[in-house]
Amino acid sequence: IFEGMKATVDQHGNPMLFRPQKNAERLNFSADRMGMPDFPEKLFVEGLKQLVALEKNWIPPQDGSALYLRPFMYADEPFIGMRAATHYKFIIIASPAGPFFSKRIKLWTEKKYIRAVAGGTGEAKAAGNYAAAIRPTELAKAKGYDQVLWLDAIEHKYIQEVGTMNIFFKINGKIITPGRDGAILDGITRISVMELLKSKGFEVIERPISIDEIKEASKNGTLEEAFGTGTAVGIAYIQEIGLNGHVIHVSNESPVGLDINNTLNAIKTGKIKDTFNWMVKVNEVLV
Repeated sequence: IFEGMKATVDQHGNPMLFRPQKNAERLNFSADRMGMPDFPEKLFVEGLKQLVALEKNWIPPQDGSALYLRPFMYADEPFIGMRAATHYKFIIIASPAGPFFSKRIKLWTEKKYIRAVAGGTGEAKAAGNYAAAIRPTELAKAKGYDQVLWLDAIEHKYIQEVGTMNIFFKINGKIITPGRDGAILDGITRISVMELLKSKGFEVIERPISIDEIKEASKNGTLEEAFGTGTAVGIAYIQEIGLNGHVIHVSNESPVGLDINNTLNAIKTGKIKDTFNWMVKVNEVLV
């Protein structure tokens, strides 16, 4: 199991972490689902702080860049057999990272393969979920698309999420995102975006959304914008969605997504007040 997060610097050069407690909680949610032990949440956060304090010079100063952090835990026991391990290793690695997407993206609706099923491991941040997506993503890229739009495993019509993102649609003035159905990762950027949207007066609805509904909304002009959210991508604006040889067009403008992206970045860099208390300052390393 693993987590993904970023360390940035504020306008005064202070290293900062975005909602690390949420990552600690989600790691333990994943651990529970995979039959692994809990990891002490305080130690998780303090370990991140120590690593970032030591490696703060690796945080890129450019807008949209960050020090990407990958905490992960795996079984480490000299045993072969079908049971939970008794020994585990917890490690954090870090790497400078630039912006994930530099343009509006195109999604391919996957009708054959599935990412996860309710009751499975889709809500856990487990490596196998991402391994299952590699081949379908390669096929989508061969068609000229950037990522896969995943549908439910039963009817193959309800939208779940994108390869590395949760997804939002603005339809007829309302913001709609797929509700958590037991197969969708509870993205930390997702919940933060929902909180931001509500603070700005938007109605945010979590409910099942079929790909046919999105197709019809595009057709009748009520699909105003679509964007993905995730730690790696931040906010990614969606240009079009491929479906069975047809193209679902999305507006070329993303005013809501752009505003949310700007607000989120301004909070992370300290340009505006963090009224949500999301940011955690990294102090000097303890020896």
